[in-house]
Amino acid sequence: MIILRRTDSDDPDFQALVKLLDADLAIRDGADHSFYSQFNKIDKIRHTVVCYEYGQPIGCGAIKAFSDEAMEVKRMYVSPEGRNKGVASRILADLEAWAFELGYLRCVLETGKRQPEAIALYEKNGYRRTENYGQYVGVENSVCFAKGLAS
Repeated sequence: MIILRRTDSDDPDFQALVKLLDADLAIRDGADHSFYSQFNKIDKIRHTVVCYEYGQPIGCGAIKAFSDEAMEVKRMYVSPEGRNKGVASRILADLEAWAFELGYLRCVLETGKRQPEAIALYEKNGYRRTENYGQYVGVENSVCFAKGLAS
């Protein structure tokens, strides 16, 4: 049985999953990891989702304000034992619904070219590639996406 729980970045299950995510990204990003990690701090994120399967945390994601109309999707991760079950899409859908409930009109996000699973996930869920934004402008490994939110 899979359950999603909305929480914040103080949640110990969210923090534990983010540590696993960071370990994976350190391998994938290699020398670029320190550049990306400076933008992935989790302190004071008010909107996080943790996914549980039979009481065990297996996935997470977060949103934070990007602009007056957009939330940025951050810290998406599903543990190896939770993959290929639709967990990431469920987390993403709940984050989008939460953003909409909060009055936001779209979600934006950045992922890396070395994360083809993430790129496939976002494209499958209706995200469209955009020009790199903010700190990712001119960063060769970054891919940015956006999606409008509907009721």
